[in-house]
Amino acid sequence: MTQDRGYLSWFEIVRLGLVQTALGAIVVLTTSTLNRVMVVELALPAMLPGALVGLHYVIQLSRPLWGHGSDAGGARTPWIIGGMAVLALGGVLAALATALAATAVWPGVALATFAFILIGGGVGASGTSLLALLATDVAPERRAPAASITWIMMIMGFALTAGLAGSFLDPFTLTRLVAVTAAVCAIAFGLCTIAVWGVERAGHAARAAAARSGRALSFKDAVSAVWAEPKARRFTVFVFIAMLAYSTQDLILEPFSGLVFAMTPGESTQLAGMQHGGVFIGMIAVAILGARLSGSAFGRRQHWVVGGCVASSFALAAIAAASLAGPGWPLAPTIFVLGLANGAFAVAAIGAMMGLAGADGPGKEGVRVGLWGAAQAIAFALGGFLGAAAIDLTRALFDDVSLAFALVFAAEAVLFLFAARLALSVEDAEPLSDQTAELAGGAS
Repeated sequence: MTQDRGYLSWFEIVRLGLVQTALGAIVVLTTSTLNRVMVVELALPAMLPGALVGLHYVIQLSRPLWGHGSDAGGARTPWIIGGMAVLALGGVLAALATALAATAVWPGVALATFAFILIGGGVGASGTSLLALLATDVAPERRAPAASITWIMMIMGFALTAGLAGSFLDPFTLTRLVAVTAAVCAIAFGLCTIAVWGVERAGHAARAAAARSGRALSFKDAVSAVWAEPKARRFTVFVFIAMLAYSTQDLILEPFSGLVFAMTPGESTQLAGMQHGGVFIGMIAVAILGARLSGSAFGRRQHWVVGGCVASSFALAAIAAASLAGPGWPLAPTIFVLGLANGAFAVAAIGAMMGLAGADGPGKEGVRVGLWGAAQAIAFALGGFLGAAAIDLTRALFDDVSLAFALVFAAEAVLFLFAARLALSVEDAEPLSDQTAELAGGAS
């Protein structure tokens, strides 16, 4: 039994997944709801919330530092709870800043800037330490399904908060916005504290000993040591390219549906919901099919990462074709397939990350996870901007909206193919099925 060796039980893994739910709850309010309020209700330039969201990604470049701190301290729990406290404070201040901007724009912008710095730091500290805890205290054969569980629970946090908070925001006032945001942040912090309290005890002693043996390494030396590991370095490059391809579509899919397919805002929002539904199903499919295909070549984790990237590339190529074909194309099913492929690739990559985090020895798991998180943050910060800028550039060059979107989606498809090639070089294939089979057994 893995539990006899001090690893976390399935119940404890699900408890830790609630931390991701709490993270998602705050992040969706600050990056989506406040974004809309600034642009629509306050009529502020769209670049303002765009810059604030980009700032919170830039701050997440500090993820390796937070990971190193939890490595050196030998305990992740204080970093998880402390990061969530900073995130919750940033969420409340962001709502207050939005309300302030209605009457005093520049003081509101200044407060919002500080708030999003806190949000980026809080997400980085809490999220990195949580993934490092999963990488060290979850049995190796459970790490991929644990990744599936925690990521799915984060998406649940997005969905539940968007639905429930949205219902409480109407009839809309800025006072109500601050109250609802403060309530969500308080609930999220309480949920995180309850979820993580006492869970770390199982593997703490062994990891603390490993941390003490590695404390002589400074942050710079620890990062250099991790970067010198071929697998860690290749995986960092893979994460950046894959997440760049993943995020470049974020800000252009809804404008694409409106400009090329003449969809209304409500229809384009439903289209985005279909994509997210595909992501959710794709994530679950990785766990279920991995268990069903136990013992076969199709159950290997690396193959799921590569297959998800290739499938995402084909789906984006189909969307490029849809741009040229116009309204007669079955766009909704195509977007759903893109979501399926994205979900399968994303959760398989997270499982690979957790497997690699402790593969080359203990004491630097947090730095490894932090380095990959920083690569993802850079990709997300660049992706949305580059996608939008590419559309503006191609429209100016060719004066053809359909051709502009087709070229950009085709370029994203090529990026995903490049990511698939990088994934092949990261590690020897390792069975995903061994990890997902126990999820099926634990759930039965």
